[in-house]
Amino acid sequence: MMFYYHPSYSALNLPARHRFPIQKYSLLKQKLSTFISDDKFITPNKATTAQLALCHDPAYINAFLNGTLEEKAIKKMGFPWSNELVERTLLSVGASINGAEFALQHGAAFNLGGGYHHAFSDHGSGFCIFNDLAIAANHLINEGLADTVLIFDCDVHQGDGTAEIVSHHEQVISCSIHCEQNFPRIKQHSHYDFALEHGTTDQHYLETVKQAFQLTVRLHQPDIILYNAGADIASDDELGHFFVSLDGVYQRDHFILSQAKAQKIPIFSALGGGYQRNINRLVNVHSQLFRAAVDLF
Repeated sequence: MMFYYHPSYSALNLPARHRFPIQKYSLLKQKLSTFISDDKFITPNKATTAQLALCHDPAYINAFLNGTLEEKAIKKMGFPWSNELVERTLLSVGASINGAEFALQHGAAFNLGGGYHHAFSDHGSGFCIFNDLAIAANHLINEGLADTVLIFDCDVHQGDGTAEIVSHHEQVISCSIHCEQNFPRIKQHSHYDFALEHGTTDQHYLETVKQAFQLTVRLHQPDIILYNAGADIASDDELGHFFVSLDGVYQRDHFILSQAKAQKIPIFSALGGGYQRNINRLVNVHSQLFRAAVDLF
């Protein structure tokens, strides 16, 4: 079990009052270092242009890398363009590619970033620029490392970009468990969508996660699961609309990781969303994934 991280994850100089909690990554790394040894953290390689092109339009890739995106596209992306953003993006996407490869060989791996499921093939959206899990899935298949990949998305927002990118891909299965009344307003069609109501609490949420997981694993027998472990299902999340307790978050993560381990399915986990202005409380929600990992692996 290894954990992928780079200081660039929090190295964006965002405008005052910007909605994205950019410091959560460095603070999470500090918190995890209190119970995970330093030799378990790996510095990722940058994603290559060829890897990005497995899922994204070359014109869009080049415009982002070269800083020539139109203002409308930058606004939709959610971050102001900068060289630091390019660096951060390539490293965090690279971490998901590296982590997925490691998980295939050793059983489990984790990215302290990633989960960029709103990135479409030809544009970024909702703080997501390139779709790291879709890219990692296609990379594994392209390299002959896997035949079937399940992207199991538990972020509170639908994985609309993922759904669009893999919609006609028979080897990459997308499953999204999300809030129906939340962003994005216009939903895409994942292979499996479990849309839950505003105000969903622990019992209904956890029952749905278990049913969705058991169904998709049984039907598709994936070689690896790529798990988006969004923390924005938590009741205190300002962009979430669910009322899932901190213990409910832990139970979700523990269930998914334990089922993958029990069934001997490699699993790679990305951090996903989380949007509390109380950053220490947010970091505590994200850390449930890693506490479950340490308890199991």
